[in-house]
Amino acid sequence: MGLKEIIFLSIIVSAIHAEYVSYDNYKVYKVVPKTDNDVQIIMDVEKQKEYMFWTDIISLDSDVNIMVAPEKQSEFEKYFKDVNISASVVIKNVQEKINSQLRRPATRNINNYAFDYYLTVEEIHAWLDRIAAEHPNVVTLVNIGNSNEGRLIKGVKIDFKKQTNPVIGMIEGGIHAREWISPATVTYIIDQFLTSTDPQVRYVAENIVWHIFPVVNPDGYSYTFTNNRMWRKNRSQASHTTCSASNDMSNGVDLNRNFGFLWMSIGATQNPCGETFAGPAEFSEPESRAIRSYVSRIQGEGRMIYYYAFHSYGQMALVPYSHVGGANVLEAPNYADMFEIAVRGMDKLESVHGTNYRVGTSLDILYAVSGSSFDWARGVANIPISLLFELRDTRDHGFLLPPEQIIPNSEEIVAGLVEMEKVTRELGYYQNSGQRVLGSIMIFVVSLVIAL
Repeated sequence: MGLKEIIFLSIIVSAIHAEYVSYDNYKVYKVVPKTDNDVQIIMDVEKQKEYMFWTDIISLDSDVNIMVAPEKQSEFEKYFKDVNISASVVIKNVQEKINSQLRRPATRNINNYAFDYYLTVEEIHAWLDRIAAEHPNVVTLVNIGNSNEGRLIKGVKIDFKKQTNPVIGMIEGGIHAREWISPATVTYIIDQFLTSTDPQVRYVAENIVWHIFPVVNPDGYSYTFTNNRMWRKNRSQASHTTCSASNDMSNGVDLNRNFGFLWMSIGATQNPCGETFAGPAEFSEPESRAIRSYVSRIQGEGRMIYYYAFHSYGQMALVPYSHVGGANVLEAPNYADMFEIAVRGMDKLESVHGTNYRVGTSLDILYAVSGSSFDWARGVANIPISLLFELRDTRDHGFLLPPEQIIPNSEEIVAGLVEMEKVTRELGYYQNSGQRVLGSIMIFVVSLVIAL
């Protein structure tokens, strides 16, 4: 570790003092259920809340990653040995992984950022300021509001052609604080839209007006750098209460459960100590209200076709709505089109580095959710193409994706975005999205009848 890296880590540690949550000698284990009984055993373990499950869905032959504190590791290993389920260590020391993510190159310079380390929220905002200054005729800085702690929710509008009634897209990153690859990917997309010489990227960048926000949860994201790397929610203290693990757990709302679409109906909790606490009411948080207000505003400026949300991890493209599966996916108008757009985009993504993404509703391939931003964008704001991406990886790193993977992860995402825009255009959404939605429903119904 170089001198500048040591100084950076020292600043972090000195700033947080005793409040810092260390994960020194915490391990992450991988268990793979081979029978229905194994699935039930692991689900029962999760309900006990003794360990932190990094994997949200537990199913046959799928990896389940579980983080375990040092004092509980012997008990954990003995239990899984007794029930005859193999538990292998995939991360030996979580804090060492965290420290590697915090390291900075000795020659780092925000004016020449090379996507080789993770930026703090302050650095991301400084980077946005710089690119706006470098591209004054194309980039406009946008502040859509303030967080609970008063931080700006800052992004950019990219508009090359200044058209009337343009096609509009919005990209959201960093709504879950610990998912660092999300803001990194979104900043990379901004960079590519402004600097790429690839003709296909240029078309996507120049023919759509993009509104892009790398960190819509700036308080939570900042907190992961200074206090608790595994923090998920925002930092609201309005529902503070006593929690069994730590009272700090109640200081925060899961912003991706706080939107006004089927709020608190499924896949969320009213317990402030829970990771998926939906807040005291829909849109209770300034961050979710800021997104709602901004979407409403820009919809009056043109034809808003896209809403993309970036998360991690699991390598999935999720299609609305997140509370339905099977034939019930038809609750989302134009589900068939969104599915086709996502599948073809993920096929193109895979061709870049061989990374495989699954496509479907959250209920079908992950877990049930209500009150999410992208479901609200489709179901209430009526934005026709709304997707959520769970970025790399699927097993070895989880939320602690090494910075060396920022570029390859982002390269394949840009390829996927280019393909999805091409398919959306081919399907006629830029001409008459309402008519296209109706046609999509009819085609999907016919396909179901044929299948039956």
